[in-house]
Amino acid sequence: MTRGNQREKSREKAAKKQKEQEKKKAASDKGGNKGMTLEERRHRDAEIMRQKQQAKSGGAEGATGGK
Repeated sequence: MTRGNQREKSREKAAKKQKEQEKKKAASDKGGNKGMTLEERRHRDAEIMRQKQQAKSGGAEGATGGK
């Protein structure tokens, strides 16, 4: 039973290493962005922001498309 602590430390180290690898991934490799180009991500994010702004303002404004 002397290796119990060593195993736990090893698991913590592995989890930390995996977390660091996730941080280093490019934006296009991450979950929701997989396979999307920069332009597609920008378009999607802009549309999401428009919807949020529209919901915040009560839905009346923003229907014209903005600037």
